[in-house]
Amino acid sequence: MPSLFEKIDAYHAGLSPTKVARKYKLLTQNPFRFFRGTNSLFYEDMSRETIYDSPVCWICGDLHLENFGSYKGDNRLVYFDLNDFDECILAPVGWEIARALTSILIAFDALKITDEEAVKACEIFLQKYAKVLADGKPGYIETRTATGIVKKFLNSVEGRSQNELLAKRTVLKKGGLHLNCHKNKQMIIDKKLKKELIGAFKKWMESNNQPPNDYKVLDARFRIAGTGSIGIHRYVFLIEKNGDPNKHMLIDMKQATASSLTPFAGPQPVWESEAQRMVSVQRVMQNITPAQLSTLFFEGESYLMQEMQPTKDRINFKMIQDDFKIVCSVIEDMAMLTASAHLRGIGRKGSCTADELINFGSDPNWQRELLNYATGYKKKVISDYTEFKNYLKSKNHNIN
Repeated sequence: MPSLFEKIDAYHAGLSPTKVARKYKLLTQNPFRFFRGTNSLFYEDMSRETIYDSPVCWICGDLHLENFGSYKGDNRLVYFDLNDFDECILAPVGWEIARALTSILIAFDALKITDEEAVKACEIFLQKYAKVLADGKPGYIETRTATGIVKKFLNSVEGRSQNELLAKRTVLKKGGLHLNCHKNKQMIIDKKLKKELIGAFKKWMESNNQPPNDYKVLDARFRIAGTGSIGIHRYVFLIEKNGDPNKHMLIDMKQATASSLTPFAGPQPVWESEAQRMVSVQRVMQNITPAQLSTLFFEGESYLMQEMQPTKDRINFKMIQDDFKIVCSVIEDMAMLTASAHLRGIGRKGSCTADELINFGSDPNWQRELLNYATGYKKKVISDYTEFKNYLKSKNHNIN
């Protein structure tokens, strides 16, 4: 049987060794970072369990506290919702909830929130999730419907301008605007590759009219972001509106790979590409999708395209960790959004019916079982994290 490190290493086979080494270093920062970056381990273990049966529906596949955030929709309003669908797949909704609960327990441990309060937060998540399912009516959160700390959060990020984003990521040189190194997360691309990328990007603009094709490309760089996605090909493009040197946009181009749940989930629909899977499911599960959401093919690989925005952000639990009432209100909002995303996916390409999800939400018997599983799995994550970190140290990997 493969060791823990062999499993993690096998999952990253074929990716850039330099970038994989960077990811491994990040995974040793704390158990929550390790949990976020080892999604395949969680679902491999989950698939072996015989816990309470749940309806098969579309799930985001990597639900944790940092995969909820704000973004500007294609209607230009700011929303708070699930915002990462790289791992989306047709699978039991109980899998998704178990991962969400485990993320709460691990993240709250790092925040020094007591075990008792962490369990209480999980119970609040479960109760709200079940109620929204039982009611059978999806909800959403934007600045006009938000309340409490989420409303303050959205009002804050809505006020950020595109110019602030550009100021962080660009520099004026040689008479024009260019992308900078931005905390070593925007890296220079080989000239030949850059030319080919820009050529493919221009065709994308023309064929999709996204963004309006009266823009020109000023610069492109390799981009490093997130934890789980480190090692894949990812780029950022700086574009400028023709005739208006004061209007710019940043577009993110991220390589789409197969969901890490694929070996463990049941039969799946046939998609044109992995990027098409992501875009199609995201359009179903979100109330409103982000601006410029689309797909692109480049050198035989599919990519997910969307606008980079000054409004995209996450709730900083460190800022509210001392007020448990506020923490619980955010957890309740996240539960509502999760249930709503699942309800929007009913009857789509093999997903369960509305009645199946409504009946599941009305059934009180599964909640304690999933919470018990998450509580036990938290201990396994911490044990795996320690083993992984010690293994890298023993092999003289640089993790400091």
